[in-house]
Amino acid sequence: MDPFAALFDHVTPRARTFFTGNLCETRHFTDDGHLHLLKGGVLTLARAGQVDLQLDEPSLLFFPRGRVHSFTVDPDRGADLVCATVELGGAEGNPIGQGLPELVVLPLASHPALAPVCDLLIGEAFSELSGRQVALDQLLDYLLILIVRHVTDSGRVATGVLAGLGDPRLARVLTAMHDAPGKPWTLEDLAGIAGMSRTRFAEHFRTRIGQTPIDYLTVWRMTVARQLLARGKPVKSVALQVGYQSGAAFSRVFSRVTGRSPRSSNGLRTADVHSS
Repeated sequence: MDPFAALFDHVTPRARTFFTGNLCETRHFTDDGHLHLLKGGVLTLARAGQVDLQLDEPSLLFFPRGRVHSFTVDPDRGADLVCATVELGGAEGNPIGQGLPELVVLPLASHPALAPVCDLLIGEAFSELSGRQVALDQLLDYLLILIVRHVTDSGRVATGVLAGLGDPRLARVLTAMHDAPGKPWTLEDLAGIAGMSRTRFAEHFRTRIGQTPIDYLTVWRMTVARQLLARGKPVKSVALQVGYQSGAAFSRVFSRVTGRSPRSSNGLRTADVHSS
């Protein structure tokens, strides 16, 4: 059982490089998700309300949900950096981002498993080879998965889906829901998969995930629905795929969870939507 497989099938992390080279002046970053790889030099990270953090060795910095921040460097030496924006699968009900720390800092010397990918990434970033941008983006996608895996395995998240995937009993339940969002799951079904009583399971799930099992299932269904709609799938078809026999009932839940109607999220042209 790979607990990440179905989750990443619908909300695959994406990173897109926007800076590679020597940073020689103060740089401010907006509240998008960001991933930074420091190759060399000394970097001072500043965030509102936080003590400045100085980095003087090759390190990864990951802001999963986005946080305004800035880098200050020695203008004579600068800092060799690769910077990318990060998208973890949609803003509403983002299952991967839930529970991740605001900032993940990983010195490469202390995390040798990351070194081969970072070496490849740095090699591409500071070269002029054909296909460089595509290679960088794909390496960063893979690096994101490694970081999420590390954070999950290290037990650094206390709540959210990643905390649940680190719990063998809850991992079985979450994987079942991720694999079959359209199944008419009941609390009894899910408790049985976990091998727990209904009452104990419900309490344990809410403590670790931060939501009731049925609330999490609803958010997950809307996450899947949003991906299907973005690919142009008809609303009625999407409703059935995520467990709703009535398009009207699906539309009400989708609007409540995401704040928009299914039709406004559909990737089809307006004429196609009306003809479906």
